Amino acid sequence: MLREPDQHGWTRQVFSEPYRSSRDLVAAKMRRCGLEVHTDPAGNIVGVLRGSSPGAPALITGSHTDTVTGGGRFDGIVGVMGALELVRQLRENDITLTRDLIVVDFLGEESNDWGLSCLGSRSLAGELTAADLERRDGQGQRLGDRYDTFGLDPSAAISARWLRNTPLHSYVELHVEQGPVLERHETQIGVVTAIAGIERVLAMFLGRPDHAGTRPMDDRRDAMVAAARAVLAVQRIGCGAPLHGVATTTRLANGMASPNVVPGEVQMRAEFRSIDTEWLSLAKQQVVTDIVDEARSEGVDVEFDWTTDNEIVHSAPQIQDLAATSAEQSGLSWKAVPSGATHDAVHLARLCPMGMIFVPSRAGRSHCPDEWTDFADIAAGVQVLSATITALDAADSVSSA
Repeated sequence: MLREPDQHGWTRQVFSEPYRSSRDLVAAKMRRCGLEVHTDPAGNIVGVLRGSSPGAPALITGSHTDTVTGGGRFDGIVGVMGALELVRQLRENDITLTRDLIVVDFLGEESNDWGLSCLGSRSLAGELTAADLERRDGQGQRLGDRYDTFGLDPSAAISARWLRNTPLHSYVELHVEQGPVLERHETQIGVVTAIAGIERVLAMFLGRPDHAGTRPMDDRRDAMVAAARAVLAVQRIGCGAPLHGVATTTRLANGMASPNVVPGEVQMRAEFRSIDTEWLSLAKQQVVTDIVDEARSEGVDVEFDWTTDNEIVHSAPQIQDLAATSAEQSGLSWKAVPSGATHDAVHLARLCPMGMIFVPSRAGRSHCPDEWTDFADIAAGVQVLSATITALDAADSVSSA
């Protein structure tokens, strides 16, 4: 099975048996394409198409095959299968690149129960730590233990340095847009300019628990009311963001959860995303001010814990130009777009110049069973990926700036 049978949609969460099956399938397809295949210490499935100049900085492409719970069939998969189609076409037409071409199915790109996305690419960039492996999921299981039961060495994942010891020329990832922009503009190709930075906050609202039936309404310190006002504050800030900025409350949890108790403790999780550094900074300041003011009016205290999930990462201008030119020469319409979603490309950008190519998502739907991209659009994306990779193969070097 390539998905969990008891889940709606397509579910292949990292370390699950359906995920193991999908990786076995990808490895088999890589071998049929003539790639040299192995699983690296970070847990990534790696296939290499040898070029004519051993030692030349290598090209790299790929994506992921894990999904969120109840996800779709295209997120990540298009990048992996599109890369294999590129390899098939090169071999079918007896084209030998100068550089090695590395195709990767990265381990665990999606967010998981340990709160850590992009496990494989994070490891390659030297950003997976021993502390990360100590994280525990809702059942109390260590992340490092899940590596072990999946047949991977967690200590090796921390020091998985093959990419850092392998000279890399550039990375290009084909992906579905996961948003509505390309479809709304009737555009076939998105050339990604940047990947959004993400700031996340855990806000703890500390009120006073009381009997819900006997405490008068004008004498309450209701943490849930303060949290509800905070949800609206997050929404206001998101609605006032410049283009491509968003703000989302992702969770509310009542620490007492009794039907006859005025909530005295509530947790709220929210996130802010943008490719505008200044707006992200101002949004953090504004949401704290607004939430504290609203909470004080309810007699509730608030504590904040901020984490930066992603810094803003910009695509290499030269790769953007090559992708746009490739689209034009193929007779395809294109548009420069940012990515609001995180991708393995964020971490590969620490290692080499990076670029991404988007294809349209029907109605902008993603991370759900309704996720769909027309096969003609995927074929167009592979065409642009192929032309971009070929052009990069001929380029002496690429600057990240």
